[in-house]
Amino acid sequence: MESTKKSHHFGSLLSCVFVLCVQLKLGLTGDCPADGRTWVPFQDRCYHFVHGQEDKIKSYTFDRAKTLCQGFELLTIQSAEENNFVLKYSPEVWKDNINVWLGMYYDTNSEDMKWFGDDPVRFTNWEDSSSPSDLVPMDTCAALHSNTGKWENVSCLDEVENGVICETAQKAEEAKQRPSALLSALVILSVVAIMGISAVIWFLHQKHNIGSTIVTAFEYHPPFRVLDTDQSCLVEAEETDSVP
Repeated sequence: MESTKKSHHFGSLLSCVFVLCVQLKLGLTGDCPADGRTWVPFQDRCYHFVHGQEDKIKSYTFDRAKTLCQGFELLTIQSAEENNFVLKYSPEVWKDNINVWLGMYYDTNSEDMKWFGDDPVRFTNWEDSSSPSDLVPMDTCAALHSNTGKWENVSCLDEVENGVICETAQKAEEAKQRPSALLSALVILSVVAIMGISAVIWFLHQKHNIGSTIVTAFEYHPPFRVLDTDQSCLVEAEETDSVP
């Protein structure tokens, strides 16, 4: 029975190690909104490419584009990798080249373009002539061309664009930083060490049980003594003399 329990604990330990290794290998991938729309994860962000039910590209004003995102922000791009991701995935949604609204506006305080949500502008990909002279600065927005990946300043009030992409961060409790390679290695080595110690203890326990069994099997038991004939007769005579 004790051996069965030990084997069960050892098997449970192996199962835990397997689950831990799988989690370390996959990491925490994060979670996109579950609101019935299609969200595409990329790095630590989620993207929803808005398109109509029919096979036809529509056009949207800037205000309409923000409304379609239903509480989420319009597309913001912080790296060349993110810009390329949008270019590569756009053909999955739209067949033709489109201009995508960016969640960018002109800030009169800094006199520069800024992202909604006050995210810093870490990356830009402007066309050579991205600021038409007839644009009023405070009414200036931006759009991305899917055929070139370049950005262009456009009017927030007068222009209509045919691409809308909504963006949000993955859930904070899910999109945690993946464990570093060093931390993963230390965890795995610790688990392996525990497994090794458990295996040695189990082996010594089994060896002790086998040794005890052998000793018990060869334990000395004195044979049952049988009285010889003369002693038997003497006992019977004493018993007869004692009877009145």
